[in-house]
Amino acid sequence: MTQLRKALRPSTKALPEYTRGHNRSLVLQTLYRDGRRSRADIARETGLTRVTVSALVAELIAEGLLVELGQREETRPGKPATLLDLDRSAFVIVGLDLSEHSVFTGALLDLDGAISTRVEVELAGSTGDEALAKVVDLAEQLVAAATAPVLGIGVGSPGVVDLGGVVLSAPNLGWNGLPLQALLAERFGVPVVVANDANAAILAEHSFGGAASDAMLVKIGHGVGAGLLLGGTPLFGSRFAAGEIGHVVVGTDGGAVCACGKRGCLETWLSIPNLHARLDRPENADARERDVVLREAGERLGIALAPVVGALDLGEVILSGPTDLLDGALASATVETLRNRTMAEFHGSVTLRMTALGPDIVLRGAAVMVLSSRLGVS
Repeated sequence: MTQLRKALRPSTKALPEYTRGHNRSLVLQTLYRDGRRSRADIARETGLTRVTVSALVAELIAEGLLVELGQREETRPGKPATLLDLDRSAFVIVGLDLSEHSVFTGALLDLDGAISTRVEVELAGSTGDEALAKVVDLAEQLVAAATAPVLGIGVGSPGVVDLGGVVLSAPNLGWNGLPLQALLAERFGVPVVVANDANAAILAEHSFGGAASDAMLVKIGHGVGAGLLLGGTPLFGSRFAAGEIGHVVVGTDGGAVCACGKRGCLETWLSIPNLHARLDRPENADARERDVVLREAGERLGIALAPVVGALDLGEVILSGPTDLLDGALASATVETLRNRTMAEFHGSVTLRMTALGPDIVLRGAAVMVLSSRLGVS
């Protein structure tokens, strides 16, 4: 299966050795984003010849991916052109979000990322094989509920995940070296893509949330992780751990002991359970003291992000997590710290915003992973 180590949206013709697959994706991408185009429109916009476009369109119609919509109303003489579009109801995608500590969530999504069916399975502290069984159960319920062929299964998992869909390490689930992608593909007989949940989330932002081609998404929940896009290409790192910022120690003044054994990791300041624990202390009961706690967490996030923004010249940072905690004092302190710790002439315009995709961001990112790997669109 095609992996995600590539630019997400093809926009130009390819080298001869990659021509057929690339050009096929180019036609699909043109229709996926813009819709309702004639064969001549597609040829003009992609730079492909009309003969090539006609052959690809015929192939894609035979596969049920494209449909003819009828003739365009023309004001000029001659035979009206026939309009085409992606058949957005031809397939469904199964998306799984395994990132929350109490529940696994799954959904059926259409090719535009809209959710039609949602299912939850209580985790109830399950780890190891028991947690895996709940993933399989969740996928089984959704596959059974599908009313159209399943294009693929996308999974956003916590932890470090390699490009083959092996969960190298997910301590909270007790998974080490779990070949989740291969296990699900064998069980269901459809293509499967598994990635880290934050990496899935940044793909959702790119496709459905308007994220820039150079952006970082910080997902804050039970832990803290980040997904990165550079030039529209996901960044995974040499050991597939790019974005694992939760266990970076921020500051030199100590801090709480982290689950990993170190003191002052970003997660000890910023994870939602740790934030709630600090906010629930009696001395932090009034609004002013709550703002102090949230600002301190935001400052620590800014300390962690500043070297990344500076090194990669990012223009946008996106936060995903509970809006009531992250938006406001915490976000303001993060931006202030970022700007104080980077070069104003280059990074003074960096923006920080909350995702608009809400709690479904990983599910929708899982759909993007399937769309990209199966159709070459996003």
